[in-house]
Amino acid sequence: MINLIGLSREEIARVLETSDAIDIPARHLKMRANQLWHWIYVQGARDFECMTTIAKGLRQQLAEFCCLERPEIVTEQISQDGTRKWLLRLASSVPGQTGPEIETVYIPEETRGTLCISSQIGCTLTCSFCHTGTQRLVRNLTPGEIAAQVLVAKDTLGEWPNSNPQPGQIVPSQSRMITNIVLMGMGEPLYIFDNVKQAVDTISDDAGLSISRRRITLSTSGVVPMIKRCGEEIGVMLAISLHAVRDEVRDLLVPINKKYSLRDLLDACRAYPGLANSKRITFEYVMLKGINDSLADARELVRLLKGIPAKINLIPFNPWPGTAYECSDWQTIEEFAEVVYRAGYASPVRTPRGRDIMAACGQLKSASIKLPVNQRKAQEKAAATLP
Repeated sequence: MINLIGLSREEIARVLETSDAIDIPARHLKMRANQLWHWIYVQGARDFECMTTIAKGLRQQLAEFCCLERPEIVTEQISQDGTRKWLLRLASSVPGQTGPEIETVYIPEETRGTLCISSQIGCTLTCSFCHTGTQRLVRNLTPGEIAAQVLVAKDTLGEWPNSNPQPGQIVPSQSRMITNIVLMGMGEPLYIFDNVKQAVDTISDDAGLSISRRRITLSTSGVVPMIKRCGEEIGVMLAISLHAVRDEVRDLLVPINKKYSLRDLLDACRAYPGLANSKRITFEYVMLKGINDSLADARELVRLLKGIPAKINLIPFNPWPGTAYECSDWQTIEEFAEVVYRAGYASPVRTPRGRDIMAACGQLKSASIKLPVNQRKAQEKAAATLP
């Protein structure tokens, strides 16, 4: 069975054309592909039988050869603040075996609804403050598996035509439940550039899910060679997981810095296509007590970002089992933010959301997995030796 979720219109037409089980005249292929696209991404169809604009015989042929398979929701957790975290099980490539799992988070606010989606199962970056980084990479997600997270969220939230939002949940004042997408879940999106690009093309398509690229943010830990290409070919908003202003500190917090230094990273940011005050780069900075939260760090952050249209998100560290780090004191965070703000940068302190269900930034992973010895030692070294 060929899963149509995540395929482009051209790929859907090619499937219809090459299948011996599906009888569609060549002149009708484009029309049929557009019909299927509409049913999948506008109507939220989960089977072919409901596609009433397609003849019943053709629907039966499609059902024999194709599918519209979504990830399975294994668990759903709802935070006291309305944040939802779904553990999703993907299809297994081995018959009879259980498929791998990822996590997706929905964050409702009064003016927006943000869906945080994953791009990999696990991660290779081993950022020492991040819970996801303790999980070894299993595999990359396909374009369909990335895009399907949006479909699952819309299913659950009741955002398709003729469906209703689930009762009792926080609902944005806008007409749409999901207004923003952030590629900030499990994995490094720029390590699977082509898959992410195709998924974003699907999510942003005006004739489908229609989420503007200006409302899609891709977060990278600093895969420098791919940053310019991201701006040119994907064209979404860019976020950088910075977290330190000195190479020796960032080497410990974000080990990819050993390959691409702060200077290399910030040079790539200055050259990001389309960069302007209306299209600023967001720099994410997790506040770690005694590690990166001094006023000297704040002043150096301002100096490093000079000339880059930027917003700085200060993120109170979200604890997880086994971590050696602590969140900076609130007064320290406020003083840090004031230095950045006086320099002319928007510096909101991100309100932790979903901490009680391990859905906050950096927490996406099962709490039952033990921290590897080498990562524990890296944390202890950072906490003990950095000024």
